[in-house]
Amino acid sequence: MKLVIEGASKQYAGKLWGLRELRMEIGPGVVGLLGPNGAGKSTLMRILATVTRATEGRVLWNDLDIARTPDSLRSVLGYLPQDFGVYPHLTAREFLEYLAAAKGLDAAAARRRIDELLGVVNLGEVRDRALGGFSGGMKQRVGIAQALLNDPELLIVDEPTAGLDPEERVRFRNLLSELSGERIVILSTHIVSDVEAIATDIAILGGGRLLAHAAPEELLRAVEGRVWEWVIPSAELSAARQQFQISGSVRRGDGVHVRVVAAQRPGPSAVLVAPSLEDAYLNCISMQRAGAAAGVR
Repeated sequence: MKLVIEGASKQYAGKLWGLRELRMEIGPGVVGLLGPNGAGKSTLMRILATVTRATEGRVLWNDLDIARTPDSLRSVLGYLPQDFGVYPHLTAREFLEYLAAAKGLDAAAARRRIDELLGVVNLGEVRDRALGGFSGGMKQRVGIAQALLNDPELLIVDEPTAGLDPEERVRFRNLLSELSGERIVILSTHIVSDVEAIATDIAILGGGRLLAHAAPEELLRAVEGRVWEWVIPSAELSAARQQFQISGSVRRGDGVHVRVVAAQRPGPSAVLVAPSLEDAYLNCISMQRAGAAAGVR
């Protein structure tokens, strides 16, 4: 089971590039795809889900080009897009039966699978309730259930926790982790905490380009010795934000404790601290923006 992206690029109208020369090889596990809004994450997800084609380059699923033979991937693909919607007057069971029929699944086998999946996503007790009365988190779990109807080998979820409360977000992350097993799960998000606990690999996109692709530990090592905790007065916080890359701040009795990512000590009282994935991510994005501002491609 292998997904290979070979120089994929996507150009939109007006010669705007949403993705440029992206190369990655992905195996079983959870891949966290991180990047700010507009980084190219959704464009990549739509290409991988065979919703759109790359303008240049290609994507191979088990050595087959998905643009030439899309059904080779679609038969084993589960996809939860960012704008997933439901029919509010259908029950959870009716909605999943409708989608199973649309996917061409055997009716009897689909009913058994639906009962199983509603249990997996903890919606068994509300299977006959209309979807219009579901919370955002419950609808997202219905979305995961529909993506799993065909027991996919590749599961793609695009910004799945947007709009969820913290408890639902944790529950959703845990569910994705449990589902990984012997399949590839690609979780696209701009929220670092969504992937920090469950990703086996992390890919960072910025400006439509791949900035990094590595295990979390490797990303952390890349920023080791560059993260500082510095206590400053509240009045100096605004100036510090303009001068330094600050990944976090906490107000305490002795001042504002800021985390600064910098090669050199930002101030006499600053001390080195262990880096977090948030530090590594922000450092990567900051370097890309600095390069783009300087005209570096």
